[in-house]
Amino acid sequence: MKTDPNLNRFMAYLSLFTFFMIILVTANNFLQMFVGWEGVGVASYLLINFWFTRIQANKSAIKAMLINRIGDFALLIAIFAIVFNFNSLDYNIIFTITPLFIDYSFKIGFLQIPVLDFICILLFLGAMGKSAQIGLHTWLPDAMEGPTPVSALIHAATMVTAGVFLIIRCSYLFENSSFALNVIVFVGSITAFFASTTGLFQNDMKKVIAYSTCSQLGYMVFACGLSNYNVGLFHLANHAFFKALLFLGAGSVIHALSDEQDMRKMGGIRRLLPFSYSIMLVGSLALMGFPFLAGFYSKDVILEVSYMTYSWSGQCSFILGILAAFSTAFYSIRLLYLVFLSNVNGNKNIIFNAHEGSINMVLPLFILCILSIFFGFLFKDLMIGFGTKYWGTSIYINVMHNYIADIEFMNNNYIKLLPLYVTIFGSIFAYIFYYSKSFDFKLIKNKMIENILSNYKFLNQFYVFFNKKWFFDRLYNEFIGQSILNLSFNYFYKTIDRGLIEKVGPYGLISRINKSLNNLFYIHTGYIMDYIVYIILFVLLLILFFFNYNLLFFCLILLVYVFF
Repeated sequence: MKTDPNLNRFMAYLSLFTFFMIILVTANNFLQMFVGWEGVGVASYLLINFWFTRIQANKSAIKAMLINRIGDFALLIAIFAIVFNFNSLDYNIIFTITPLFIDYSFKIGFLQIPVLDFICILLFLGAMGKSAQIGLHTWLPDAMEGPTPVSALIHAATMVTAGVFLIIRCSYLFENSSFALNVIVFVGSITAFFASTTGLFQNDMKKVIAYSTCSQLGYMVFACGLSNYNVGLFHLANHAFFKALLFLGAGSVIHALSDEQDMRKMGGIRRLLPFSYSIMLVGSLALMGFPFLAGFYSKDVILEVSYMTYSWSGQCSFILGILAAFSTAFYSIRLLYLVFLSNVNGNKNIIFNAHEGSINMVLPLFILCILSIFFGFLFKDLMIGFGTKYWGTSIYINVMHNYIADIEFMNNNYIKLLPLYVTIFGSIFAYIFYYSKSFDFKLIKNKMIENILSNYKFLNQFYVFFNKKWFFDRLYNEFIGQSILNLSFNYFYKTIDRGLIEKVGPYGLISRINKSLNNLFYIHTGYIMDYIVYIILFVLLLILFFFNYNLLFFCLILLVYVFF
């Protein structure tokens, strides 16, 4: 960003974002939290649309703002419900008296809705918008239109985790709503699986990492749904380091290749950019959960906790989490191959001019690389160790819901090692399809997966389905958005605006009244005898007003008919 002509504006927006983020995390009440919540949304909008001369940046910023409005509206309703029931917005007061409201409910028609379930679901809807859970996730990949430092700071490490932070901060509420916890587990696990499969065949380098962020947020959310908020927060901290490393590493590559983001136009730059390759390798291995890197110490614990939760939600989240781990390993190796290991596919001049960044770019990457390696190992016992008192009373976990004690003594080593096996299998699978020339399989010899899938209709449909992001954008644009526009035009505009309102308004009743008032001018004949007749008639009407209302009404109708 050093050569950008609007660098001052960029730094001002980042400072504004930091200001609101500090407000959000240091708030001791819902009102102050909501101020920070909306503030980071505004800063995100400004930074996505930083290069405002690009139409795609305009569209992406508007999309992010509109989709976040849905979640913010739900959060606002939750805050209203909290004020109505608790008569306070202070965290300490609300969390202290929450157990008294377990049996409170209200009626909507024939439905009896528990108050805490209602509040928790609305809070979670707010978190879904900000943390890009399935259904409200479509803004996050498009947010990559902003500068890469924005993607690393806001859309990987801080703002998108605000929803997860809200769930953890309100653990006292969620622990008293089993229904809300089941919903959180379901949505989080589906998000982890959906986003990881969508990232399999994306071609934009930053969008692959964006869907990876969405998938990891799903892990954090369903960890919270399994009442292990400390594990979710530990993964949030680990994820911030290696995902910021990946985004800034991608920025380093994009900067070196003259702003090229399509991985199909890269390749063969391992020796040209050895430092970028090294940090992308470390970030990808940490993301995959490779042993002894940061992601290993939190991601595996989340999967073990889900396995040890003996409920349908726990077992479903474990299965979907394992499948997401396989997909994560696949697209991570795919990214490394297409960008660094494959044959050169880019422009000759761009490849010849590829270079590493200055010390200002290299130093932050080196620091993040060290943290991505050691943070998980150094802090695992402090943050999620059995019996640790690090979190004190800031996080409430119902004793009946805490499975950390169980996984400490889990004897099933196969389950403990299953994420590692799946990760290795996914890596080898990607290696076979994308890199190896030593396997003499007729189907896959020297072919990339896109070529294979294109020759088999059934497999090609899977490729198209994942490449097109499960058709969520098409569903929203063509079916929901277009249906609303058609409804608005055909009914609200043509029938109400152009129909009812205009018939009542300028072309209808009002127009008739105007014509009738114009007819009054014809009674001004200029003859005094006509005026005497008018005076006598209205005096008679005045007399009738005091004596006979029925006759008065009849006379008025007669006058209107005569004059109008």
